[in-house]
Formats: sequence, C-alpha cells, structure tokens
Amino acid sequence: MSTIGNDPRQPSAARRFVAQSVSPENLPIDYAGFIAIVFGVVGVMFRYKFGSWLALICCAHSLANMKNLETDLKQISTAVMFAIMGIMTNYFGPPRPGSQS
Repeated sequence: MSTIGNDPRQPSAARRFVAQSVSPENLPIDYAGFIAIVFGVVGVMFRYKFGSWLALICCAHSLANMKNLETDLKQISTAVMFAIMGIMTNYFGPPRPGSQS
C-alpha cells in the first residue's frame, strides 16, 4: 500500500532507451540461413527428401528473423532455390538407382 508521495523513483532522472545502430558487417551470423544452404545442397546432391524439407523450414525461419535485407535476402533466395530444386528432383525426378519403386 504505497501512495504517490512515498514513491522512491525519480521521474526526472528517467531517460528514454535508444538502441545503438549496428553496421551490417558487425551483425551476427545467420545460422538458420547457413544450415538451410547446407541441407539444400545435401537434398539435391544426395537426394535426401528430409534434407530438402529441413532446408525449406530453415529458410522460413531465416526469412522470419531477417536482420539485414540485402545480404540475408541473397542467402535465403539461394537456400530456397536449393530446397525447391531438391524437393522437385526427389519427388518428380527419376528414381534413385537401387531403390524399389
């Protein structure tokens, strides 16, 4: 039960928070985008469906958490292309040698 007169805070000393600007070179690495490219390449080269789907999921995660529009968009577009290429070759391409289908 405090009243306004007993408030120990000092409203005159309060300052508004201003976020510091960070240059694009000092931004942290986008691990989801990098993992998306790795899984996309694995999905295309080794024809793993799971790798292609994981690449697509990591692309969505990276797109949702994009910090720098120019560089992240290039990386995400590359990863999306690999993921879609892997999904298309896995589902619509010729069957893998030695597989029963």
